[in-house]
Amino acid sequence: MTSAPVLVLVTTSFPIKGDGREAAGSFVGDIAEALARHVPVRVVAPGPQSIREMWAQGVEVFRYASPSKPMSTLRPWRPSEIRDTLRVLRAGAEATRHAVQAGSAAHILALWALPSGHWARRASRATGVPYSVWALGSDIWSLGRIPGVRTVLRSVIRGAAHRYADGLQLGQDAARISGQPFEFLPSTRRLDGQRTRPLASVPPYRLLFLGRWHPNKGIDLLLDALALLDDDSWSRITEVHIAGGGPMENLVREKTRVLLAAGRPLRLSGYLDRGQATVALEEADYLLLPSRIESIPVVFSDAMKLQLPVVSMPVGDLPALITHSHVGVLACRVDAEAFAKALQSALNQPPIHFSAGMAECARQFLIDTRQLCIQLGLIKTITAEDA
Repeated sequence: MTSAPVLVLVTTSFPIKGDGREAAGSFVGDIAEALARHVPVRVVAPGPQSIREMWAQGVEVFRYASPSKPMSTLRPWRPSEIRDTLRVLRAGAEATRHAVQAGSAAHILALWALPSGHWARRASRATGVPYSVWALGSDIWSLGRIPGVRTVLRSVIRGAAHRYADGLQLGQDAARISGQPFEFLPSTRRLDGQRTRPLASVPPYRLLFLGRWHPNKGIDLLLDALALLDDDSWSRITEVHIAGGGPMENLVREKTRVLLAAGRPLRLSGYLDRGQATVALEEADYLLLPSRIESIPVVFSDAMKLQLPVVSMPVGDLPALITHSHVGVLACRVDAEAFAKALQSALNQPPIHFSAGMAECARQFLIDTRQLCIQLGLIKTITAEDA
């Protein structure tokens, strides 16, 4: 009797405490559980120590020791962080090898291209198990700019059996780097709630920022934009809820104190777990996306599923999605002044005005995990029983 083929997922972001700190990790946890309905899954993921654990039915996790802060915030050019970076790179490569060699591995799917794809390629060369890569904006748009790293990235992509990107523009940019085509595969997570509070039809409105306090996510631009709003605009706001955390925490708290001292209705709540994030999205009238660099953030698909319009910077695929489906307001450029003007425009039109396009937009963020398993060679055909 042969064992069922196993899919090995390799990632740098995966839930540990489930408190919202894992960023894209909540999505990876969801996709692992969804894939496990079709095939056994082993996940290679960061943790406080190297250990094997059962995550859910059919999902085993091979943890590699990693610093408490996300790898995306490590700066290897700083002497104090070189050691942490090298330790993680070695530990991740070793955990990937162990997961593949544990038996019956049929395919490796790396989330994202670097460093996960590099670990997957090494394991593939050692074992003959094919690998595929799923690109995220940060590995292409940030790491892809570094000459030596760009060469490694190109080699990783070219060696992959399948190549996916969680954004359309991202896929085109990754294809230019590698000379290989990419298929769109959105990053989206399971939400257990649904909107029960109707969107407001008249002001004042509730605004929400939910994400990392990181330069790429533009939290500083948001706070500067809020400082530019006049009293009339603020009279149309019930509250600005800023949730999350990250390396810009000191700046966020400092700028928030200034706004609070001016009598502006702001609230900081730190990281939110899945349930808390769902409640925050359900309570809001507009989601704020002030990112400098973005593909299609997971929180955008969250918002579409919960019928929440957005105010966004014109980055990545967001301009096409927002204007095509008419699901929010788009700034004309990436700076605080432009975002302030977009906020003023949003505050002068009821959020309910955008309801019609959001259900249509949400349908673009459904992942057929069985079809993905077929594509990766883990399932041969769809049976009549499964159809």
